[in-house]
Parts: sequence; structure tokens; C-alpha cells
Amino acid sequence: MSVRVGSARCHFFYAVGMDTRPAKEPKDLSRFFVERANDGDLEGLMALYEPRALLAGPEGRVFLGADAIRGFYDQFLATRPKLEPGQQREPVVEGELALTSTRLVDGSVTVEIARRQEDGTWRWVIDHPFAAIQ
Repeated sequence: MSVRVGSARCHFFYAVGMDTRPAKEPKDLSRFFVERANDGDLEGLMALYEPRALLAGPEGRVFLGADAIRGFYDQFLATRPKLEPGQQREPVVEGELALTSTRLVDGSVTVEIARRQEDGTWRWVIDHPFAAIQ
């Protein structure tokens, strides 16, 4: 697959082994995200989100629903990122909702809201990876 990122054309190959294990705890989501992004695993990333989730992107852009989020991450993964895990705060859980947050190694902060699914696993419903940028 070939995609355009900025003025460059990047060739991208999806990860061979997709990891779509569900998050059994809200704190699993951030770790799974880093692992799957580093593996170039688009389907694995998508498994972390509810179908109608909202992703707050850079520069105030909003990506609503699986198709929009998939498009964003398809371009992101084309850059072959190598992410480092940050310092994850203990999730704040109330009933079926959890607030998760991570301070990344560059000092920026992510904030997410996860929802417990009917099977007891967790998926993000709102993700703001650019909540506080250094």
C-alpha cells in the first residue's frame, strides 16, 4: 500500500500478526496501543476503540467513528513510528467508565475515556492523545 503523508509518498505494509486481544483492564489500553503502533498493527489499534469512538487529533481535528479513526491511524502508521511507553496514571474507574491518562516521555499528556464492554473488557470511547503538548 502506498499513501501520501505531507509531500512524501510512503509505502506501508500492514503487520502480519494482528494482535486484537481485548483489554481486560483500562490500564491495558495504553500499553497495547504502544505495542501495536510499534508493530504497525492497524487492526490491533482499531480493536482498542468502540465503533463510534471519537479521536481528538492534532490541530483541533476530530475523527468520529471507526472509518475516520482508521484513516488517521493508517497515515500515522505509514510513518513507521517507534513509540516509547510513558508514565501511566492509575485509571479512575466509576461504574462502566474509566478515565485514563499517560505522561509521555516528551512531557505531553494523553487523556482517554474507556467504557467497559458487555463481556467485561475495555475499549476507548474518547481519546485525546494531544491533550497537553510540550
